Amino acid sequence: MTGANLPHVTLVAVTGVAIEATAEALSASLEQAAFGRALLLSQRRPSKSIDPRIEWKAIEPLSSRAAYSAFMLHRLHEYVTTSHALCVQWDGFVINCSGWDPRFLDYDYIGPVWPQFKDGHNVGNGGFSLRSRQLLLATRNLPYDGRTAEDVLIARTYRPKLESEGIRFAPAALARCFAYERTAPVGGEFGFHGAFNLVKLRNEQQLLNLLATLERQVLNQDEHNELLRWAISKGYFKLALLLIRRILRQHRSTT
Repeated sequence: MTGANLPHVTLVAVTGVAIEATAEALSASLEQAAFGRALLLSQRRPSKSIDPRIEWKAIEPLSSRAAYSAFMLHRLHEYVTTSHALCVQWDGFVINCSGWDPRFLDYDYIGPVWPQFKDGHNVGNGGFSLRSRQLLLATRNLPYDGRTAEDVLIARTYRPKLESEGIRFAPAALARCFAYERTAPVGGEFGFHGAFNLVKLRNEQQLLNLLATLERQVLNQDEHNELLRWAISKGYFKLALLLIRRILRQHRSTT
């Protein structure tokens, strides 16, 4: 199914981890919309064959969140020639083709709303985000401190500077139609982000298969605990056992 036709949008995922799961997220997005191009940028090919609609491009290893942020800020523009890029991750992709709104393309940056911020600079999360090429060019020379996540730098720290250069951030009301993360879904959103949301879209066996492909560092302690509580509440006890084992291995590696 390709319900939305988006020839001016490049579907792109950049990753140094969860490469197989990221390829699956790209493929899931391609079932919902037809993009001008679909790119997987990683240091190696997925170990399994991938959707033939996806182009794999080799990049330098991204061994940390800081390296990922630096790439997204300074290098992504090298790979995107369309007017916009839809950035997805292994735990955030397109789920509803009918949720596409042409107004999304009127803006340079749109992502799920961050409910924890009340100052109006709350749009938003970069794990599932639509970015114009104009934005990608504008961020390539922004200073990077090596600590702050790239989406926080774009959507909060440097937002006033970017807006002074003509970059347009979508209003929160439209961002809520675009995707959800830490806000409750209202239904009809184009996409989502967050492992805590992904688990609600897959059955237990699918989740077991997914977790088996994820490196231990992909999920932090809080995320493991959150998923464990959810698995127990759903009666997904095989999944809960796998999560407990991962938590224990993570604990041993840090002690």
